Amino acid sequence: MAKRVIVAGGGIAGLTAAYRLSKAPGVEVELLEASPRAGGAISTTREHGCLLEHGPDCFLAIKPAGVALCSELGLEPRLIGTIAENRKSFVERKGKLHAVPEGFYLMAPSSMASLATSRIFSTKGKARMAMEPLIPRRKETTDESLADFVRRRLGKECLERMAQPMIAGITTADPEKLSMRAAMPQFPEMEEKHGSIIKALAARMIGGGTGASGPRYGMFATLDGGMQVLVDALAGVLGPRLRTGVRVQSVAREGDRWAVATSAGPLAADALVLALPSPAAASLLRPHDPRLAELLASLHCASVATVHLAFREADLPLPAAMGFVVPAVENRFTVAASFTSRKFPGRAPGGVSLVRVFAGGATRPSDSTLPDDDIRRRVLADLRDLLKAAGEPLFSNVDRHEGAMPQYHVGHLDRVDEIEKRAAALPGLALCGASYRGVGVPDCIKNAEDAVAGLAR
Repeated sequence: MAKRVIVAGGGIAGLTAAYRLSKAPGVEVELLEASPRAGGAISTTREHGCLLEHGPDCFLAIKPAGVALCSELGLEPRLIGTIAENRKSFVERKGKLHAVPEGFYLMAPSSMASLATSRIFSTKGKARMAMEPLIPRRKETTDESLADFVRRRLGKECLERMAQPMIAGITTADPEKLSMRAAMPQFPEMEEKHGSIIKALAARMIGGGTGASGPRYGMFATLDGGMQVLVDALAGVLGPRLRTGVRVQSVAREGDRWAVATSAGPLAADALVLALPSPAAASLLRPHDPRLAELLASLHCASVATVHLAFREADLPLPAAMGFVVPAVENRFTVAASFTSRKFPGRAPGGVSLVRVFAGGATRPSDSTLPDDDIRRRVLADLRDLLKAAGEPLFSNVDRHEGAMPQYHVGHLDRVDEIEKRAAALPGLALCGASYRGVGVPDCIKNAEDAVAGLAR
């Protein structure tokens, strides 16, 4: 008799989990998604000839799981990288946008020469950063916040002017709470191996490697028709095994099987995969393990609002760059902006500038709750100030993502270790998704593949 597995949650993790199980011999899988469509945060639409990404617009090509899954699905010919000549970004300082120094990696420079000419930092701030190779290794092995790490190694100004806005542009996180080992493990590893972040980055530059995907895609890759192409491919393979509009209401153990109560009626399964946000998983598992539910509920999330705006190119002539980030010390409504029509080809018709602006996040939670018109007005004011946008947008729309950005606070990996240990003690249960071991698309794919590997045996 075939082993029956139910996957709850049809985001990229749930889709990947169901896809992998569908390929396993002797396994029958059913994927249940409460909303009318699969894909979760990933959603692509078109408006007035513009391609709009309502969730992630790309993924890290240097993490292999994303490219590998696309290749397996026959999508590799449709993978595209960022526009080569526009692979730079800006940081605001006192109302002006300044280019990130060449060779700067998120929070640290690999070249003192490019740092020396940057207008993002003061002379004092540059001098402190240049001292980083002289800072001794940290002896403690406990987790620390990103803010503590950067202040210790590179100084306060590097934190405020570069690390904080760059990380906020990725995770909308509060650097005082963000776990360095969970969110940016490469930097503690650099410190441990080389004794210096700058030395480690310089060695990487000399070595010349960014990973096998780097030369073709750069650091980021997407699909020619948007990220929805990946969702549609996975959904197409699953076919009727994917059921949308079906919500899992409760789960219970009946003998050696799972009894799953859903909005479409009861189901039974030998194994259960919860590819849900951690609060939803906590609610379902509380009757089975209160401590597991407590841990799941303790994982924090932030909310964000994004705004797409399209202008006539004459009213908003975008620079040759992918976007900009705004340090919190600038006290501006905008957290970051992506120059969509400059970032990837085929995102807007000729003569149109398309931008996507981010607001809210962990440090400004109330901003994402404002009325749509207020969000539009404040975003437009920032674009007029920083980019000299003129006239009115051809169109604009606001997306809200409530509780959609997992926040990996200090100690996160210890909590996840305990979560996984307790989940493994419940027969035939697996957890996966952005709440645990990485928020990016490749992280979610790998997390789902690892989670279901044992169930497929």
